Amino acid sequence: MSVKTEHPDPTDPAMSPLKHFGKEVRIERERLGMSRAELGKAAHCGYSLVAKIEQGERLPALDFAEACDRVFPTAGGRFVRLWPLIIKYAYPSWFRPFVELEALASAIRSFEVQVVPGLLQTEEYARAVLEAGRLRTDSLDELVAARMERQRILTREFPPELWVVLDENVLNRQMGSSRVFAAQLARLVQEAETPSTVIQVIPHSAGGHAGLGGAFAALTMDEGPDVVYVEAFVQGQILADPANVKAAMRVYDLLTAVALSPSKSLDLIHTTMKELSP
Repeated sequence: MSVKTEHPDPTDPAMSPLKHFGKEVRIERERLGMSRAELGKAAHCGYSLVAKIEQGERLPALDFAEACDRVFPTAGGRFVRLWPLIIKYAYPSWFRPFVELEALASAIRSFEVQVVPGLLQTEEYARAVLEAGRLRTDSLDELVAARMERQRILTREFPPELWVVLDENVLNRQMGSSRVFAAQLARLVQEAETPSTVIQVIPHSAGGHAGLGGAFAALTMDEGPDVVYVEAFVQGQILADPANVKAAMRVYDLLTAVALSPSKSLDLIHTTMKELSP
C-alpha cells in the first residue's frame, strides 16, 4: 500500500511516524553494514519492500517490526513499540482521530445495521468486508492488520465497557464463506460471554426502530467530552456537541429497549450458526 502523507515535506521523518520508522530501520541497517536484501531475508520479505518501508512508502507488517528488533542489537524492542502508532496510517486520515479516541474511551456503545462492528470482527470476516468494498488488493493486508490492532483495547487489563446492538440484518448477511461467517458468529458468542461486553440483536419482528438512520458509535470518556461517530457514504464524522451526543444516547436507549435481551440475542445467534452447519 502506497502511503501519502498530508505534510508539505514528506521527506522529513519528524513529520510522520511512518517516515520515522523507515528512517530508524535504515539507520540500524546501515550501522550493521547490512544490505536491504539481507534484512529482507531475515524478515522474510524482498529487497523492494525493505526499500519502500525505509522510504516511508509502505506500512510494515508486525512480523517485520519483530524481525527488526531481533536483528538490530540496539533496538531494545523499539520497532514493535512503534508499530501500533504507524499502523494507524492504514486508516484514512479522517478516521484516525476516532481510533485514538476509541482507545481512550471508558465505554463504547455501537450500533450496526449491515455488518459486525470492526472491534468484534475476525480477521477473515474483516477481509471479506473490506473486499466487498472493492478496495485495492495491495491495501487489504494493511487495513486488516490495522483493524486487528484496533481490537487490542478489548484485551487490556481494564478494557472499556462495550455494548453492541445489531440489527438482525447483520446475522442474515453472510460475508465470506459459510465457514468464515460461522467463525464470526462464534466470535460474537465468545465476546458476549465476557463480563465487559453486552450484545443485543433487534429482530426483524420489531419492525421500524430509531436506528434506521444508520450505524453509529458513542464513546464515553473519563476526561474530555463524550463523542459520537456517525457513518456516512464518503467518510464518517465525529460529533462532540453535547446536544448531538445526548440525541445519540437517546436513540441508543430506544434501540436497547426494542432489542432482544442479551440471553435471547445469544439464542438467535446460536440458531443462525446451526443454520450454517452442513
